[in-house]
Parts: sequence; C-alpha cells; structure tokens
Amino acid sequence: MPLARHRTCVRAARAEPRRWPPGACGYRTTNKNTEGSVADIVMLDGGMGQELTRRSKNSAHPQWGAWVMMNEPEIVQGLHEEYLRAGARVITLNSYSANRSRLTTFGMPERLGELQGIAIDLAQRARDAARVDAKIAGCLSPLIGSYHPELLPPDPELLEEYRETVAFQADHVDLFLCETMSKASEARMAATAAAESGKPVWIAWTLDEELGADGLPRLRSGETLDEAFAALDGVAVDAVLFNCTAPEAMTAGMAALAADGRPFGGYANGFTPIPKRFVLGQTVDMLGKREDLGPEGYAAHAMAWVSQGARIIGGCCETAPAHIAELERQLVAAGHRPVGALS
Repeated sequence: MPLARHRTCVRAARAEPRRWPPGACGYRTTNKNTEGSVADIVMLDGGMGQELTRRSKNSAHPQWGAWVMMNEPEIVQGLHEEYLRAGARVITLNSYSANRSRLTTFGMPERLGELQGIAIDLAQRARDAARVDAKIAGCLSPLIGSYHPELLPPDPELLEEYRETVAFQADHVDLFLCETMSKASEARMAATAAAESGKPVWIAWTLDEELGADGLPRLRSGETLDEAFAALDGVAVDAVLFNCTAPEAMTAGMAALAADGRPFGGYANGFTPIPKRFVLGQTVDMLGKREDLGPEGYAAHAMAWVSQGARIIGGCCETAPAHIAELERQLVAAGHRPVGALS
C-alpha cells in the first residue's frame, strides 16, 4: 500500500473507526469483535524470564533464557505446561535469547542449533503433557538486546540472521511471533524472513512509555506508528500487536492498531517501565514489580483492549500463569471464547 494511502486510512479510521469499511486499507478482516460483542480471542501465554528466575535455584544471567534451558530444562517445560493449563492456547518457544548474535556475545555460537532444538522440544513436550489443543509460536526476537534499536546491525545482516532462525523453527511451529521489535526496519526484516516460511506472521512492537506530543506512543526508536506500519508494506503480516511495554502506553496506541484493519492485540509488562538507562547486559530481575498489576489489575487493562476490538491477548514480563488464568476467567465470563488461532 502506498505510504500516503496508508496514513490516510489510519487517520480516517482513528477519527471515525465505525464508519471505515472493513478491509478498506487493503487488509482482510473477519470476526472482528467490537465493543459490546463477543468473539473468539486468541490466548497467548505469559512471561518466561521472571517466572523462570523465581523457579530456579540459580541467579539470573544476561543470557538467561538460553542458560536455563541448558541447566534446568525441566522448569522451562513445567512453566509452558502451567500456562497451557491456565488457559493459554498459544505458547512461544523459549528461544528469545538463542540467536547467533546473542550467543556470540557470550562465547557460545556453536550451541545455536542445540538450543533451538531444546526450545522446540520443550514446547512440544509441554503441549503433549498438558493435553491441550494449542499452537506453538516461533520466536523472532531482537538480535542484540531488547530496547536498543541503536545497536541493531544493517538490514541485510538482520534479514540473514532472522532467516537462519526461521530455518531452525519453521517445520516445528504453527506461526511466527516477531516480538519486542523496537525499530520499523527491524520488524520488516523479521517479518520478511518469517513470511518466507509460509506460516502466519504476527508482529509485536515495543513502545516508549513516554507519549509523543500528539498523545500517541512511538517505537523505542522514536519512530511513529505510521512509520512502523508503512515499513510493513508489501510483507505478508497477519496480525499486529504491542508487547514488552507498560499497559497504559499500549492502551494509548490500541486505536492505531484497530485502524490498521488486521487482527490486533497486545501483551504487556507487569514491571515498572523500562528506564532509558537500561544497558545491554543488565538482567530484568533488576526492575521493580508493579503491585497494581496482579492478575485482576492486569486483566482490567487487557479486557479494555478486547472492548476496543483486540483479538489476541496475553502477558509479557512479570506476568505469570495466574494472570493468564484470570484473563481466561474474565473472557469466558464476558461471553468470549479463548482459542489458539485466528479465524
């Protein structure tokens, strides 16, 4: 879609969302819930990092996700199982830190294939053990470190490495989740690699918690949401989300996701907003937990997104199986049906 048309569509839909015809911006929309209606809602899992830290007998490590799979794989599988039993119908591979760039930083690039295989095996074993009809999402994450768009390599290098990760995962997952994308071109490279697999592709951007002068959030790169959407032109992306951000900032941007026309949603953090001084190599156990975002408090935010039309919800850092269980409870009470795939 041409950039000018995209921006016109987004602005018009923000102003008059109910008068804008479904698919007018070039995207197919089906079964989209609107305020006061009921719908099938895709239920994601919750955070892995903090929960694994709490369950481990070891201290957090900058390469925590990979480290715990090597040393305590049973707690990774156990947490996947708990999310499934709590109501999640999509679990994401615990491979967030298992990419070549991150493993090279910590001197173990030769373990890339092994760790990708472990993440796949643990998710599959958990699904079998829980006996739940659920989907497994492949994980395309920031290559260098979360929240640091300024450290990203050039786009051709991003694309090459994302293609490598997709090659490991494609035969074993049901969809790809490109998550915590902090820069528009980063999301495009991840989505391009994922789309080449032929599997559904979902993009999840992480936002700066400080809103712009227009009252809208921006990516952590400083780019606007219009720029983020425009960067996806010509790439087959099936859903757009926000993640790894305070829920209030995500709420401020939810109307922009709704205006895009594709299925949308979010999964937020339950800890204090990420400080701009957060440096590469620090671990998220240094961040404070928000006491107002227990299961019921968090669910209040997520259900507000559902009332705006969101069809995909879950939890990110500092959320737990209890949060997912409460989300499922509230969805069912409101007449919605938690599911594992978009219809």
